[in-house]
Amino acid sequence: MITVIGSLKGGSGKSTVTFNLAVWLAMAETDVLVVDADPQATLTDVTEIRIEEDFEPNLNVKDSSFLARKHFKGFDEVLIDVGTADIESLKKALSLADRVLIPVPPSQADIWSTQRFLRFVDEAIEGKAPDLLTFINRADTHHAIRESDEAAAALVSLSGVKFIKQRLCQRTVFRRSFSEGLAVFELEPRGKAAREFYALTSVLFPDYLGE
Repeated sequence: MITVIGSLKGGSGKSTVTFNLAVWLAMAETDVLVVDADPQATLTDVTEIRIEEDFEPNLNVKDSSFLARKHFKGFDEVLIDVGTADIESLKKALSLADRVLIPVPPSQADIWSTQRFLRFVDEAIEGKAPDLLTFINRADTHHAIRESDEAAAALVSLSGVKFIKQRLCQRTVFRRSFSEGLAVFELEPRGKAAREFYALTSVLFPDYLGE
């Protein structure tokens, strides 16, 4: 399965989501390849920290030159983190994708950006289109704030895309763990963020549950 994690807007948490998914898949003893096709190379940076700190499991992270199906042979899962600074790599990644996962922070600007990204994907793909999935990332943690629910309602109404109801909330542990080269469930395995992340993976990768 080739999964692209992407959007048109910066700050949506693409690299953090990709990194946590990669560590989770590696812990499930899955042969996973990660392609860092974002010129910011945030995934590459956090992987280097992980290597320096001697954390296990190691991640197999390559750059955009690996955006070719021939490089994906032998891997169970391929995760591709993309950014808009390299449009050609973004288009190439989309052309290879089985599905595109779109993290959406709860703001009107991010809803508009998601709508533009869906149009971009439609225009960029020739032939069979990948499955499109959205979910709320960096959701509000206070129940009195309704922005996350409003964003969810907006995403549900979009055509041609599946909305995943499981959310990742705006929690400091995501930033802290990432800066230390750890997945959120490694730093705080019993924390709320870890439970939220496991709920998301149960939808995205149900075949690996219990491994």
